[in-house]
Amino acid sequence: MSHTTEWRVRLDLVEDDRMTKARVELDTGTATLTGHGTARRSPQDADVPVIGDELAAARAMENLADQLKRAAYGDMAESGSATGPESLRPYAGWPDLTSS
Repeated sequence: MSHTTEWRVRLDLVEDDRMTKARVELDTGTATLTGHGTARRSPQDADVPVIGDELAAARAMENLADQLKRAAYGDMAESGSATGPESLRPYAGWPDLTSS
């Protein structure tokens, strides 16, 4: 079965004083999830806004990813698929589909 879909992602960053806040929104067409992340610059650190943007955005995306995984595990449970400890292990990368 072939399946193609498009999900929309919007990332907003706001810097105020030494704090950067990120909000990332994922719209799947059937659901919307929102992740949040922050980064704080120490007073002794140089003012390099891109660093705060990167950290806050990464943290917001991690938050969103956790929500998306929880949603997927819930959908798996509802469909009768396994959701035990094996399903909850941290992701280690793409599977090697060439070996059997």
